[in-house]
Amino acid sequence: MPRTRLNLAPYLDLHCCKSIANQDYQCSLARYRHGIEEPNVKHALNGLSTLALAAAMTAFSGFSVAADVPILVTSAEDSGDGTLRAALETAAKSDSLTQILIATDGDIEVGSTLTYAGKAPLAIHGKGQTLKTKADTTLLNISQGADLTLIELNLEGPGNFSIENQGGTGKAIFVDVRDDQTGVVSFILDDVDISGFADYGVLISDCDIVENCGAGSGGTGNGSDASILVRLNDVKIDDVGNGHFDADGLRVDERGPGDIFFYAKDSAFTNAGADGIELDEGQEGSIFATAVETRFDDNGDYCDPEVLKSFLPSDAEGAFEDGEFKEADVPPPVTGSPDDGCFERNVELYESGSVKEYKISLDFDDGFDIDEAGPGDLWALIVDSFIKGNDDEGLDFIEEDEGNLTLGIWNVEATNNTDDGLKIVEREEGNLSALVAKLTAKDNGGYGADFRQIDEGTLTVTVDKSRTSGNDDGEETGLRVDQRGTGEATLRVSDSDIEDGISAKNVKVVEE
Repeated sequence: MPRTRLNLAPYLDLHCCKSIANQDYQCSLARYRHGIEEPNVKHALNGLSTLALAAAMTAFSGFSVAADVPILVTSAEDSGDGTLRAALETAAKSDSLTQILIATDGDIEVGSTLTYAGKAPLAIHGKGQTLKTKADTTLLNISQGADLTLIELNLEGPGNFSIENQGGTGKAIFVDVRDDQTGVVSFILDDVDISGFADYGVLISDCDIVENCGAGSGGTGNGSDASILVRLNDVKIDDVGNGHFDADGLRVDERGPGDIFFYAKDSAFTNAGADGIELDEGQEGSIFATAVETRFDDNGDYCDPEVLKSFLPSDAEGAFEDGEFKEADVPPPVTGSPDDGCFERNVELYESGSVKEYKISLDFDDGFDIDEAGPGDLWALIVDSFIKGNDDEGLDFIEEDEGNLTLGIWNVEATNNTDDGLKIVEREEGNLSALVAKLTAKDNGGYGADFRQIDEGTLTVTVDKSRTSGNDDGEETGLRVDQRGTGEATLRVSDSDIEDGISAKNVKVVEE
């Protein structure tokens, strides 16, 4: 079956972009391009079509679908006539778009999962009410992978989860893409707050083993031919994933030949137990991600070190000469802790089979994590955004196997993250191109910004009007640009203050 892709060509003119979620949004991406006049930055833009792709995301306006007569929700009860549960059951019988209008004066509380079992698109319009549950359960289950739109409606779980008060697999929204789906699955939230769920805030799964899919080249499972489009405007996802290991604020798992298109504006992803956002594309297909005026703060600390550090072995890491240390002598995996999944155990061997090094550590997570593996590209643009206080990297973008990684950063603050502010890695065959303008990266535990190309491919990084300070130990930790492969590598820095220095390996550095 031929793979399905969106035709982006009509949307590549930045002059014509308009908001997908807010008609008052006057094309900040166009301002991004027109506001840069420095010759070296313009030169970098010639090699970066990220901006055009971001405009495509912004301009894409969804689908025109015939709709049935709207269903009115007039009762705040859990079930019965006029309730949201009854409306979803009625909507599931339709073959065309159903719009549900929630007209209740108060909030709606339910004791069990609300399921939409239809295949046709569904839109739910509130007026600021909260849909909530005191049970550790998934609140809204889109069981047949239907297109979903939620407007002016909040979703609230029981909250108060932690590694010491663990929960089950209750999510705010679960979209289960069918194995036979094609085309584009759309997921749109506008003016929506999500909080208090033990597991994911949102999980969109195009993977036949759902939560066991893994990530990147280590991921498994198969999926449909469909692509996934996520559009978020004025969305807040806070305090989710704190009752379950590796549960993100919002996660998209895409297997099969489809792509992921992600766009967020004026949104915040905070205090998730794992990543604030994770996008994972594990086979053929690309990822196109844009975040504008968005926050990624204080994510990734479900594996609380105050609770778990006593379970680490006293000899938690070591490095050895060839033949000095046997693999059998490495401390075994941690067991008997509140959550053994929180412990990473990595062992590297020499060809002889003896241990080169090992490390046992706690597994923390990032503000925004993207993994693209298999044939396909990763394109990302982050504009006017904040990335602060995450327990691992702030941004962690990795492209593996055949394909390129292209990144644009404009007016972004990455501060006080436990590891790197930005970690950008291209593995195996592919090029890494990055334009970084007006980045502030300070007081991160690792590098302010770290760019690495591994194996065959070129590495091109342009940094303009950016500031770094106080990262790691302050010795060549502001920027790291590392070419570990065979291609050409260039770092161009202009009108910037890299107070804590630059580490550049196998890279031509041009400072202007």
